[in-house]
Amino acid sequence: MQNDYERNRIVAASAARGRPAGIEARGLVRDFKGGVRAVAGIDLVVSEGEIYGFLGPNGAGKSTTVLMLSTLLPPSAGHATVAGHDVVREGAAVRRAIGASLQESALDPYLSAREHMLLQGALHGLSRAAARARGEELLERVGLSEAAERKVKGYSGGMKRRLDLALALIHHPRLLFLDEPTTGLDVQSRTALWEEVRRLADEGVTVFLTTQYLEEADVLADRVGIIDRGRIVAEGAPADLKAEIGRPAVEALPEDPAQRERLAGVLARIGELLPAAAGGAVAVRLPAGARDLAEVVRALDAEGISLAELRLHAPTLDDVFLAKTGRSLEGGGDREEAQQEGAAAAGGQTGGSVRA
Repeated sequence: MQNDYERNRIVAASAARGRPAGIEARGLVRDFKGGVRAVAGIDLVVSEGEIYGFLGPNGAGKSTTVLMLSTLLPPSAGHATVAGHDVVREGAAVRRAIGASLQESALDPYLSAREHMLLQGALHGLSRAAARARGEELLERVGLSEAAERKVKGYSGGMKRRLDLALALIHHPRLLFLDEPTTGLDVQSRTALWEEVRRLADEGVTVFLTTQYLEEADVLADRVGIIDRGRIVAEGAPADLKAEIGRPAVEALPEDPAQRERLAGVLARIGELLPAAAGGAVAVRLPAGARDLAEVVRALDAEGISLAELRLHAPTLDDVFLAKTGRSLEGGGDREEAQQEGAAAAGGQTGGSVRA
């Protein structure tokens, strides 16, 4: 009879060949004490092998959603399936199919990385030999082989995040939940984790990634769901979301301030003038996007207008958030207390890999 480790390994491999393994949520709600609604009825579908970025400010409901989808927190209303299993009625089956690296790593400071891997393997039903072999493979993948015998209390924040990721992968999960995995990491550690996430997706693993970093969602995600105050306000491929809210704009600063009006007149023939830019610059929306930039340069050259500066502004995911909510992604309320209270009420772990 196959154990969970062997079954997940086979299913993960077959997922890359088109076998379904995804996430579906309909009307998902989570209320906390005091009438706080952290998640206010979200619908989402994540395809197998997809990297889905869940983007939003602190307190938007990202972590609460992950806790529900990973069975650590029961929904107040709605329905969700993960890997084809209901998160409420079939929690054990969901936990066997997934790995999770949550915001607070459940690591023992007095164990080494190698000891953590053996323990996690045992919890997932692997033999000692299988846990050792898989552990060594994963420690090599996340760049911790040389530090495998060191106690975790001496690890940097980036090393702990990489170990937590390795622990989440030991049983060949079909789906992986990463809850703000790069918060507080240096650029090198963040880049290394991004590379590993891409590799996992290439291997057929479905990745559900929560983040508050615009760049992270833009670079990694096949599709993005933007959540604010417990509701998904926009969803789609990053490029499509940015294209929805407008075309790129160019901002030009004349070398001679006296030529600003002439500069505005030339740019108005090319595109739509935007509200006055700071510092005496003139901004215009480009009808054909960046392809109009050459025309801008030629027109200004023909008029003899010299520029001190020329900048192209492409729409960002923050622009999408601003367009959908009326405020920048940097803002947002904070419901961390309510989320922590709810996680404690669930009686489950709030960090590390989800266990069966």
